[in-house]
Amino acid sequence: MREIVLDTETTGLSHAEGDRLVEIGCVELINHIPSGKTFHVYINPERDMPEEAFRVHGLSREFLSDKPLFKTVADEFRTFVDSARLIIHNAPFDMGFLNAELGWAGLSKLDNEVIDTVILARKKHPGARVSLDSLCKHYGIDNSRRTLHGALLDSEILAEVYLELIGGKQVSLALIAEAESDGSESLLTRVAARPRPMPLPSRISFAEAEAHDAFIAKMGETAIWAQYAEVEAAE
Repeated sequence: MREIVLDTETTGLSHAEGDRLVEIGCVELINHIPSGKTFHVYINPERDMPEEAFRVHGLSREFLSDKPLFKTVADEFRTFVDSARLIIHNAPFDMGFLNAELGWAGLSKLDNEVIDTVILARKKHPGARVSLDSLCKHYGIDNSRRTLHGALLDSEILAEVYLELIGGKQVSLALIAEAESDGSESLLTRVAARPRPMPLPSRISFAEAEAHDAFIAKMGETAIWAQYAEVEAAE
């Protein structure tokens, strides 16, 4: 099952009044697990950047001036999204802008199935605040990097929120087990096969390590961790 968690940033709140897209971020999920594939692009809106919008995402007119126009990245975006289900927080806003931009580029509108996580959250938590930040706080999801709105970062965070809204990790594990029972390649196997990052080099020099070992040796059996090691060995 392929899903795309999607977010956008814009110059304002209304494409009908001339506001434009300035950023698109997408994260691919396979059976509710991030596959590692993403789509991210900044877009030249061909207009000024209102101060109110700049304070939200920090994307200036100068920064965006050399970025591609939407029509030049539209085909790549459509190819990445393909026919996948779209997961969007406040979907009418993002879909409105995306379909407006596609229309201006002379392309057909998106007809993908869409899940609005705002609606999901309101059903699961009636009366509670359902902003992305509020949901992160509720589910204990780290959003400390979110000092400004960013389409790709917000998509990554929303993917975690979405998983919690639909039932947490148990749902994903059940789908993985179902796929394995069909003889499909295990997603966990594919993830395990990915190269792991190299560990950071030690900040302790060889001389410091030797001095530490000598100090521990002098303490003998009085060291609390030596006593703990004996207990572990006995067990």
